[in-house]
Parts: sequence; C-alpha cells; structure tokens
Amino acid sequence: MWRTRAAAACVICRSLANSSCGIKRKSPLQNLHLVFRSIHHPCYPSSKFQRPPLRISIQQFSSLNRLPLHKTKLLNVKHGYQSHRNFWLARLASRLLKVRYLILGSAVGGGYTAKKTYEQWKDMMPDLEDYKWIVPDFVWELDELVDFEKLLKALPDADDLAKLLPDFDKIGESLASLKGFLSPGSPGETAFRATDQGYDNDKQFKKGLLGELILLQQQIQQHEEEARRAAGFSSQQKRKVSDKEKIDQLQEELLRTQLKYQRMLERLEKENKELRKLVLQRDDKGIHQRKLKKSLIDMYSEVLDILSDYDASYNTQDHLPRVVVVGDQSAGKTSVLEMIAQARIFPRGSGEMMTRSPVKVTLSEGPHHVALFKDSSREFDLTKEEDLAALRNEIEIRMRNSVKEGCTVSTETISLSVKGPGLQRMVLVDLPGVISTVTSGMAPDTKETIFSISKAYMQNPNAIILCIQDGSVDAERSIVTDLVSQMDPQGKRTIFVLTKVDLAEKNVASPNRIQQIIEGKLFPMKALGYFAVVTGKGNSSESIESIKEYEEEFFQNSKLLKTSMLKAHQVTTKNLSLAVSDCFWKMVRESVEQQADAFKATRFNLETEWKNNYPRLRELDRNELFEKAKNEILDEVISLTQVTPKHWEEILEKTLWERVSTHVIENIYLPAAQTANSGTFNTTVDIKLKQWTDKQLPNKAVEVAWETLQEEFSRFMTEKKGKEHDDIFDKLKQAVKEETIKRHKWNERAEDSLRVIQHNALEDRSISDKQQWDAAIHFMEETLQSRLKDTESVIEDMVGPDWKKRWMHWVGRTKEQNIRNETKNELEKLIKCNEDHPAYLANDEVTTVRKNLEARGVAVDPCLIKDTWHQIYRRYFLKSALNHCNLCRRGFYYYQRHFVDSELECNDIVLFWRIQRMLAITANTLRQQLTNTEVRRLEKNVKEVLEDFAEDNEKKVMLLTGKRVQLAEDLKKVREIQEKLEAFIEALHQEK
Repeated sequence: MWRTRAAAACVICRSLANSSCGIKRKSPLQNLHLVFRSIHHPCYPSSKFQRPPLRISIQQFSSLNRLPLHKTKLLNVKHGYQSHRNFWLARLASRLLKVRYLILGSAVGGGYTAKKTYEQWKDMMPDLEDYKWIVPDFVWELDELVDFEKLLKALPDADDLAKLLPDFDKIGESLASLKGFLSPGSPGETAFRATDQGYDNDKQFKKGLLGELILLQQQIQQHEEEARRAAGFSSQQKRKVSDKEKIDQLQEELLRTQLKYQRMLERLEKENKELRKLVLQRDDKGIHQRKLKKSLIDMYSEVLDILSDYDASYNTQDHLPRVVVVGDQSAGKTSVLEMIAQARIFPRGSGEMMTRSPVKVTLSEGPHHVALFKDSSREFDLTKEEDLAALRNEIEIRMRNSVKEGCTVSTETISLSVKGPGLQRMVLVDLPGVISTVTSGMAPDTKETIFSISKAYMQNPNAIILCIQDGSVDAERSIVTDLVSQMDPQGKRTIFVLTKVDLAEKNVASPNRIQQIIEGKLFPMKALGYFAVVTGKGNSSESIESIKEYEEEFFQNSKLLKTSMLKAHQVTTKNLSLAVSDCFWKMVRESVEQQADAFKATRFNLETEWKNNYPRLRELDRNELFEKAKNEILDEVISLTQVTPKHWEEILEKTLWERVSTHVIENIYLPAAQTANSGTFNTTVDIKLKQWTDKQLPNKAVEVAWETLQEEFSRFMTEKKGKEHDDIFDKLKQAVKEETIKRHKWNERAEDSLRVIQHNALEDRSISDKQQWDAAIHFMEETLQSRLKDTESVIEDMVGPDWKKRWMHWVGRTKEQNIRNETKNELEKLIKCNEDHPAYLANDEVTTVRKNLEARGVAVDPCLIKDTWHQIYRRYFLKSALNHCNLCRRGFYYYQRHFVDSELECNDIVLFWRIQRMLAITANTLRQQLTNTEVRRLEKNVKEVLEDFAEDNEKKVMLLTGKRVQLAEDLKKVREIQEKLEAFIEALHQEK
C-alpha cells in the first residue's frame, strides 16, 4: 500500500514538473519539508544522513527505487571525489528546494486542493534560475522513467476527494454560532452571567426609544409653534384650511406616533422579558452545579438590613441612598409601590391606616415572581392569589406585632425582598401616611411619631424622596408637600408623583391645575421630575395587569395628552419606575464610596477606644459572650455529677432531720413518753410513725431533696472562680438558674417508692451492736439538748433577765415579765412537790396557783398560767430525758437479752435509733435518685433554657449589658457594614 502511494505521489510530482517546463523556476516539489521527504522516500532517512557505499548506484538515492523502471542508460559513477561531491549536492538540493514536499503533503491531504491552488503558489515562488545547476539532471528526466498517465488515471477524481473531505462550511457555521453565543452581550453570555449584568443593554435600548419619543415630542412642539405663526399669516391670506384643523391634525399625528412607538416599546419589552426569563430559568436550573454571585441590589440590601439592626433610630446618621415613599394617608403610596413591584403585596383598607411601620422592599430581577422576608426562608409565589393573601396577612401581623402597647405606629422596619422578571432594581421604603388629625383609637402622639419617622428617613442627604400626592383632592389640603420642601428645598432628590389622575380629570373644573402641578408651579416644593399615574379604579380586587391596561387606555384617550398638558415620558408607572431606578443607581454610584470611608473612620475610632479601655480582653460581641457563658454554665452543671455520695447523704440527712425533728419530738416522742408503761409507749409510737409515714414523711423527703439540689446548683452557679471570674455573666447565670428551677419537677413516682422504703425502715426495732446503741443515745442527747436550749431561751424571754444580767447590763423586767416570773416560781414549786406530775395542769391546780399569786398581790390570767406551765414542764421533761439517756448507756446488755427492768426501760433509745436509721436510708435513696435521674434532667433543662435564650435576642440584650458589651457589638456591626460595602463597591466597579 505504501509503495503504491509513494509511486502515485512521484507521478504527481513529475507531472507538475513537466507542466512548468516553460517557466524558468524551480518546481514546488523542492520546497517539501524533510518530514514529507521521509514519507515520500522511505529508503532515505530524514533524521540522519549517512554516507552511502561507493559501489551503490545512483538509484538508491532516488524516490523511485521501488517502482518498475523503463530501460534507460544509467550513468557510470566513478569512485572518488566526484561521487562524494554529487551526493553532497543532492543533499543540499533536497534541503534548499522543498517545494515538491509541500505539494506532496497537499496531495496526501487532498490532491484536488493542491491542483486548485498550484497556480497561486507558482506565482509566489522566487526565481531560482541561478541555482538550477545544483539540481541533478536525472530529476528533470523523471518523465522518461515513470508513466505518469497511468498514475493520474489511478488517482480519484475531484468529486470523490471532496466527498471524503469534511464539510468546512458547516464547521464554519458552527464556529460562528458558538462565537456569537459566547460573544459579549449575547444570550449565551447572559446565561452565564449574573442577572444584573444583562440589564445595561436593555436599559440603553429603552433609553434610546424614550429619547426618540422625547425628540419627536420636541419636533412636534416646533411644528406647533410654526403652525401658530402660520395661523396668523394664513388669516391674512385667507387660506382654505383653518389653523385649528392643522393643529388638530398635528396633535393626532403626534398621538399616532406616540402610540406606534409605545406599542413597539411594549412589544420589545415583552419579548425581552420572556427571553430574560428563559435565560434566568436556565441559570436557575444550574444553580447546583455552580455558585452564582449575588446581585448588586441584594448586596446593597444586606448592608441596609445590617444598618437597620445596628441602629433603628438612625443615631449613626448613615447616608446610604434609599427611595423613601412618603405621602398623605390614602394618597396611593402603597398602590404606586405595588405597581412598581407588579404585585398586590400590601394590606388594603378603606380610609384607615394600614401602613403602621416602615416596610423596606428590595426589588431585583429573577426568573420567578416571588417574595420573601429576610428572616424567613418561605417564598411566596406572587402569581398565586392564595400566596398573595398569605403574604398580605403576614405583613399585617408583623406590623401589629412591631407596634408596642399604647402606640399606633412603630419605628421597627420590616424587610421584604421581591424578585421577578423585568423588575427595576432598587430599594424602596414605604412609610406610614402623614395625617393631620389624630382620630379615636390612635395614640395621642401618633401624628408626631409619623412626622419624626418621615424626617428621619428624608433627612438622609442621599435618600431619593418619592412624594405621592392625591390628584383627586384639592392640592391645598396636602400636608406632605410642605414636609418634603423642608427636607429638600432645592428639589435635587425629589420625584413628585400625582396619583388618581383619572378622578382628577373628571372632578377638576380647570385641567390647567393638573398641568400646573406637573410643571411644579402650584406647590412651593421643587422636584427632579413630575409624573402622573393611575393606580386602578379603586377596586381592591383588581389585578396588576388590569390596572396597567386601564392606565394605558386612560392616557391614550386622555385630553391631558392630546392637549399636550402632559408629556409622554411623564405618564404611567412604567416610566416612573425607570426614572426612579436611574436616579437611585446614580445616587448610589455618587455616594457609596464616601459612606464606606465614613464607616472606615468609625471603625478606627471604635478599635482605638477598645484598645485603650480593654487592652487584655478579646473583642467578644454579645453572641460570643453568650456562647462563652453557656459553656461555663454547662461545666458547672456537669460539676454536680462530681459531688461525692457521702456529701449528698450528709446534706440530705441533716436537712431532712431539721425539717421533721419538731414533728417527731412534739407529736410522737412527747405524747408517747406520757404513757404509763413501755407497752403503751411502743404502741403509741408505732401508730404515730405509721400515720406520719403514710401522709407527710415521703413528701417532706422529696421537698428536702429538691431544695438540696437547688442549693448545690446555686452554689456552683454563683461561686466565683478567682481571677478568671467575669461579672458580666452574673445576671445571665441567675436568670438561667431561676428559669431552670421553675421548669424542673421531681419525678412523681419517687414518693411511692420512698414511702415503702421508709415504712420498712421504721418497722425494724432490732439494734444489732453496741456501736449502734451508743450512736442512737448520742443522736437522742443532741436532739434533746438542742430542744432544751430552745426552751431555756423561750423561758428567758418570758420572765426576763436574771439577777446577774440585771446587775451587769443594767436591764430590768417589764410588768408582764414580773408576772410570768412569779407564775414560774409558783409552778416550779408544784413540780418539786410531784416529780411524776403529768404534762397538763388540772383546773383545780390552776385555781390554786392563781389564788397563791393573788395572795402575793399578783393578778394573773389562767391562760397565762397554762402557757407558762407548758414551757416549765417541757424543760423539766427534757432534763429528765437527758438523765435517762445517761442511765441507758449501760442498758444495751439488758436490751440484747430482753431483761425486764423497770429502772432501765430504754424504749426511747430504740425510737431514736429507728428514726436515725430511717433518715440514713432515706438520704441514701434520695442520693441515688439525684445522681441517677434528677441531675441529668436538670442538665437537660439547663440546655433547653440556654437554647431558648440563644434564640431570644431581647433576652440576651437584657442579660448581657455594659459598656464593654456595647462597644464590642458596635465594633462588630461596623466591621460587617464596611466589609459588605467594600464588596458592593468592587462589584459595582466590575459592572461598569
């Protein structure tokens, strides 16, 4: 195969050489590169030339060595210098004359193309006639050696070669379409760019059409002036057509031209809107494959949201541009805003105040017409009526929730974002309508509050004021125009909008008043531009499309346009939105860098103040401080699990006995001790212990355990950690502790299980060893001594100080104390006479004591005698019980062997042992419940409280206070604002 191709190529080369015999130029075959030469002559290496043996004939250096040769007379080569010289010359000719190799490559790539372009190449070849001697003679005699006619017939014709070649026309068209798809400004590039970058072309196109309309309007005005002059001249020459008819013809021509351009503009805008929607939808589908950059308006809106959170009262006086929508109540502010947003998104009412707080609306372009709040992920589909109703309801709820009790309006801003195809990019703030009179149901300061809110937004020197005036009422009744003229006396940033022009045209007797308003001659205020719009027929159920159709139909048929009172660019909300958007972005580009520098200076001042006041502390804002406090609180809760069981049981046992000791002594021990024998004592004790266990003891035990847990938790929460303690967390920790304790409830089943355990513990009477016996005696002695000390203190308060205190401290007794002292002495004599006296005085004994005291001149009441007797006998009984404890120290031997000795009946020791054992078992059970269940539940409650506090910003602001917190918070916000402003400025420069 290779031989055949080589032979065919050589035939072509020779035929081309023969065709140029009449021209004294070198053949193009001699220009071929060495690579092609290696292909053309497989036996002739291209990379390295070797010196051939002397005995080889010249045929070895020919490209035709593999072809059948005709009979020819070969040259005799002499061995020696001449043979070497001829070989060197051949190599030099092969290197210098490469044209034939180029032709060979073209033949391989397509003989048809080479033949077609040969004549052009031949004219381009240099004249190599002087170097003809270099080429050997056999090169020019190749036609005698090879039959080129057969080779030419064997080659395919041009049509066959053309079929084998690719369709270069189709490839060129594909490359051209790809180039157009990726060229600047094309739909393909728009699909891979942010939605805002494709806005400029559309905007320039709109500007061009509007410019043509304005130019046409000026030309028609010139025609009108010429017609007026012609009218005066025609009256002299008595023309047939009157001046009025000419003016009417010109006006009709003007209207037809305006309608023509308006329809053309609407058609092109509709097509552009559909195309942009398709592009955005394609871009929206690929959002998961690649991350889109935020649009300019979204970045700018984020900065305004942060500023709103940073300082709702505008104390920082930020001067970032906004479009502030102001107007009298029911002037149509909200309707104008809805027409710009192309959706009925605001609550509506008949004559009542609906806008109760500022609403910031960020308009941007997107594939779908949706709305969402900045603090919510729910999207409202504005093409569905149920979503529109839900959105209006949500806005109304947010407005009412933002209004504090006793107020009518709020300064809190509601942030809403609206996206959709064809929306103009801008940020608008809808303010409550200005009122002249406070009606019933409103707060007394409503009027002043609305004025202050409006002034706070309008005093921003870069804010664009969209002043809305109701055209259906007398202009003299307007309040907002005076307010706007005060804020912007030169009108450099005010756009005036006259609403309800359809009603104004019907009701106003002189249409010239509307013209005076639009031309700025009726009001004292000045403005950048004046617009007239129609926002519907007053029906709340009208759709945006129907309102737009009604507006266009009205202005097409309105006399205001026909008589040139209104210009074409001054009507419809569409032209208004274009003008407002242009002014907004112009103001943004002029002022945003200056505002970024101002925040940079504020940041420097705050950082310097922090370094001077808190050089060793990190700049932790409120959220970071809360997280740090949260970790500390959780660590302290975990510390509860590290409390030793012994510590828990000691605290629980001690606290429980303090709670129940009074009941045990007064209601169980003392009544049982008054019995006659040991059997009655034990029976009384068992009955009273059973009643106590069933009704009171388990509940008291659970209360003690819960209070103990609270005390330990409070101790860990309030305990200072030395130098690392931060007082800034004290209020937060106290609030967390109180809320956790309020939420925590002890397990209800604990009392039932505890009741069984306590009942079984009190049923046991068997003291196993002497150590337990001595412990019970010690426990009884401590209890009785404590009670005796309390009783002595009560008696001292009753009878007054003794003689030592009276002499040493110079204090005396009162009259009542003297009476009680005399009564005490008389009752002590009674006890000494009868040491086995029962606990209660008989009536005759009371009478006897009273008479004895009266005999000494002391008048006493029987109740006083009984009251004094209770304390005297209590002291006597406790002293006797303590003496009995000492006797029972040696009674364990008799108890263990069940000896009956009336002098050593130690049933009271057994009672106190039973109570002591019950306290120990109860403390152990409660400790297990604490460590296994309640501490974990408490930790869970603490985490829930912290999570609730973390979501409640007002709670964090209230609990984390101080100059340090506020300074760190301001510094964080200012840094965030500055960084976002710089990112916005960078994106703005890239768009330019």
